[in-house]
This record gives sequence, structure tokens and C-alpha cells, in this order.
Amino acid sequence: TDSAKLEYFDGNQYVNITTDSPEQNTGGTRAVMAISYTAPAYTDAISFFNVDSTGDAADFGNLTVGRGNGLSSASSRTRGIFAGGLRSGPTSSTNIIDFVTIAQTGNATDFGDLTVKTEGSRGVNDGVRMISAFGFDRSDWSYSLDLQVTTIASTGNAVDSGFNAIDNQSYCGHCSSHTRGIWGGGSSPTQKNTITYLTISTLGANSDFGDLTTIGGEGNTMASNSVRGINFSGSSDSQGHNNVIDFITIATLGNAVDFGDASVLNRIHSAGSSPTRAVKAGGYNPSANAETNLMEYVQIMSTGNAVDFGDLNVASRSGTVCTNGHGGLG
Repeated sequence: TDSAKLEYFDGNQYVNITTDSPEQNTGGTRAVMAISYTAPAYTDAISFFNVDSTGDAADFGNLTVGRGNGLSSASSRTRGIFAGGLRSGPTSSTNIIDFVTIAQTGNATDFGDLTVKTEGSRGVNDGVRMISAFGFDRSDWSYSLDLQVTTIASTGNAVDSGFNAIDNQSYCGHCSSHTRGIWGGGSSPTQKNTITYLTISTLGANSDFGDLTTIGGEGNTMASNSVRGINFSGSSDSQGHNNVIDFITIATLGNAVDFGDASVLNRIHSAGSSPTRAVKAGGYNPSANAETNLMEYVQIMSTGNAVDFGDLNVASRSGTVCTNGHGGLG
């Protein structure tokens, strides 16, 4: 059908060309990061940085409730959402969803609730809806495979899609294109190198995509543009810590391919991207036995080792990032 709008073909479908851009709204792709944990406790802090330029992160505001240990995140051109996680005082898993307006700094606002309380959940999105899955509820240590759907532009509770994920990939890496959501790795209840995918605009179960080059283990993370997904590995019981970076072509199926190396061996880091860059931020450095404020980046459509980007404003681990210019936005 004729949409009467300018479109381009992204390899899978025709996508409307948007009439605004991150450059207009925020001077480049802005990444907003829920910090999650900074020693010695979980935190409500949110930071931000410009993916298109190098430099240090700065304070953005605060979540409605301090929490971490695995949150889902998603975004559109204007809005970012953060869902689930573990809070302390008293310690409990949560189903809280918050949102922020990416172009503004300030505190998050209540959005609604997930259908179940989860920490270790992961979300994929196409700029319109987030589909989140995995994680567990600490009250009974039960894992959830429900695929939950949240519409980013409107506030309200998530809805159960009626489908379950085919495998438990809690604490995995996650990234998206305009059409596909990708989950890679995972550490609960067993560590794995599995990659699965789904078509975000339709409701259905995920399917096998291929394998990462290493076991995702504890704390691998992913970021993407509309073509490639970049995986920054973490650690595993069998392989230990590693600094491997590998990549997949999102529109095709198959195993990940070596991309290069990160500068340090760490885990539980976070990642965000623009159409050209993927930035890895924070994490736990085992050699220093401490959280790090290190940020480094790669050019997504080339291969090679990561390069220094700048520093987070606070050393942290197990956070999550959303941006207004990532692979899920047309």
C-alpha cells in the first residue's frame, strides 16, 4: 500500500524516513544509562553521554526507586523506559517501569508495571514496543519465560503476549534492528552461548539464530545498528573472563564472527549505540576487584579493537542503556 511518505528498504521491509533526528533533538545520539550498582549498594542514579562524540558521562537524574541486577530497557526517538530489577531495603524483585524524556535531563516518572516481578530480564524493541523476557522473582526464585509487551509511547502496564521464550537467557545481551530483536548468551540457570531472535512487530515465540563465539556467561552485553549486532563478552565458569568482541548480521541467521577485543577483561558492563558506534560502559574489573568507570567504543560496520571513549561519572556495574538513535529506530 502507498503510505504517501518517503520510505527506504532496510533489507527486510520498507521503513518510513523520520522527520526528526537525534542531531536535531540532542545534538547527536544520546545514551541514557541506569547506573544500577555502585559500591556498596544499588542506586537510583541515571547518567547520559553523546554516542557520536567522545567524552565523559554526566548526571541525568534519578529513577523512582533505586534498583539493579538486571533491568529491561527500551527507547523511541523521544522516550526511554527502564523495567524490573532488584531493590534493597527491603530486598525484593520489582515489576516497576519508569520512563524518561531523552532530550531532557531530570528524574524518571512512573510508567506502569511488568506482569511479573523480575530481576535479570532483558528487553528488545523497534522504537514502538518493547518485548521483555527472562529473569526471576526473588520471593520464590522462580524464573519467567513470559514475553511481555510494552508500548513505549503510552504509559500503562505491560501485557503478556501469550508466548514464552524457547530458552532461559536471563542476564543475556540484547539488541534490535527495525524488525528483529536479538538475545545472546545468558547466565541463568546455566551459562550459554545461545542466540535467539523474534520479529518485534508480530507476537510469537523467539527462534534459534545461532551461537556466540564464546559462552556469554555472566554479564555479556550487546548493541546494534540496523545491520549488525555487536556483542561484548563477559565471563563464564568454563572460560573465565575474556575481552572478546564478536558480531552478527541481524537480517540473516548464523553464528557470531570475531570482531576484535576490548581493552580489559571485565563483566556485567552495559552498552548503547548510534547507527555507527557501539559504546561499552562500566562493569566489574576482576583484577582490581572493583567496579570501573571505563567507556570504550567500536565502529559498528568495521572490525577491530575497542578505543577509549571517556569515563562514566560514577564507577558502576550491571546497568542498562537506551538511546534515541539505536538500530531499532528508522
